[in-house]
Amino acid sequence: MFNHMVEQRLDTTFHALADPTRRGMLATLALGEKSIGELAEPFSMSFAGAAKHVKVLEGAGLVARRKVGRNQLCRLNAGPLGEADKWLRQWEQFWTLRLDRLEALIEADKQQETKR
Repeated sequence: MFNHMVEQRLDTTFHALADPTRRGMLATLALGEKSIGELAEPFSMSFAGAAKHVKVLEGAGLVARRKVGRNQLCRLNAGPLGEADKWLRQWEQFWTLRLDRLEALIEADKQQETKR
């Protein structure tokens, strides 16, 4: 299972992913490094607004930022997404087992009915 520190990182990651603008920014960064201004463009938002979203993503460890001259360039760090994926997969296994059991019960019930 996960320890407390991992749970806190998951909370931070899922909080960052809860906003559609931030998810859009991550999708853009998956294509390569972008400035905050470039991240703001598709959302018609100000630099300050985009910078707030980047700060949340950075706090979750999903984005790394560096300065090049006057520009702040951002790049994706997908590591925390791997932790989130691992957590989600445990629930996938849980539901797969439950659905497999349900399917077996339904099949057994069908066989019982055909014997009657």
